[in-house]
Amino acid sequence: MNNDIAKEVIILITQRQNKILKFIVEEYVKTVKPVSSNVICKKLKCSSATIRNEMVLLEELGYLEKNHYAAGRQPSEEGYRYYVENLMTPKDLTGEDMLKLQTIFHNQSLVLSDAIEKSLELVAEITNYTSVVLGKTSSENKLKKVEVISLDEGKILTMLITDKGYVEYKNLYLPDTDIEEIIKTVNIINKMISGTPIDEISEKLEYDVKPVITKYVKQHEVLYNAFYDAFASFTNKANDIHFVGKNNFLKQPEFNNIEKVKELLAKFDDVNAINEMAEEKNGVNVYIGKESEFSDDVSVIKTKYNYNGEEGTIAIIGPKRMEYQRVVNLLNYIKENIEEQD
Repeated sequence: MNNDIAKEVIILITQRQNKILKFIVEEYVKTVKPVSSNVICKKLKCSSATIRNEMVLLEELGYLEKNHYAAGRQPSEEGYRYYVENLMTPKDLTGEDMLKLQTIFHNQSLVLSDAIEKSLELVAEITNYTSVVLGKTSSENKLKKVEVISLDEGKILTMLITDKGYVEYKNLYLPDTDIEEIIKTVNIINKMISGTPIDEISEKLEYDVKPVITKYVKQHEVLYNAFYDAFASFTNKANDIHFVGKNNFLKQPEFNNIEKVKELLAKFDDVNAINEMAEEKNGVNVYIGKESEFSDDVSVIKTKYNYNGEEGTIAIIGPKRMEYQRVVNLLNYIKENIEEQD
């Protein structure tokens, strides 16, 4: 379900009902217990009868629901959506969260992909949710050209450049190899497979390029194997899907049913379902329950990033009872730091 569609069906409520719903959502997120009218009375300084009446109205509007095993009310899916769209208070990251993330992104020894992974490991650790980073699928990247630079003592820097402007650097060690033979190999590759989707290159190399290199290049075997391995590594990276904290769902009270957890974890292995999560426009997107098209029992908060022509998606998956504002802040901060590296 698209967020814009969700916004269209939201029914605005009174200021007092807003305060009650906001309190119930935030209290339930913290305690995992249905919130009673007595607890709200103490917070909002209203009579118990007034609060009960307002809770009944909020339930009739679909924003609250009863718990069959305890007194009080808890947010419905629509209640969480209303909270995200209308009641969530913008806040800065806590000093502790920001310091930990700054330490990662300011570490000059980390390449960006490692910094992204470490930042998501941190998010999974401090929230007890599941983090995922999805690289752009290799079928969406096409090879523009290959370039090589001779370094020293048989070391060659290879640059694989895509039509999106992304550059993958690969160091090859080719001792006793004539640079002219290397250049000849690169020219053949560029002539024959420029414009080919990355995930089709291995097949083209094997069936189209290899026979030509064998015919025209003296040191064909070592050169073919070196470039084949370089492209295979790039293809795997371009299809990258990395999870952190899959088992964090076991820590959530909503998932004390092992069968429900198994069913959810199985969905993490469904590549098609995961890739569909990356089809959103820029900005932070919040998908709650059925909206996620991933599982009715979870919420997904995700955003795209773009660095040096490389696109990807970072996402946090947790129970519907999620700290929405905190996660939105964390993803915004990570996205900004990734794109500042550009």
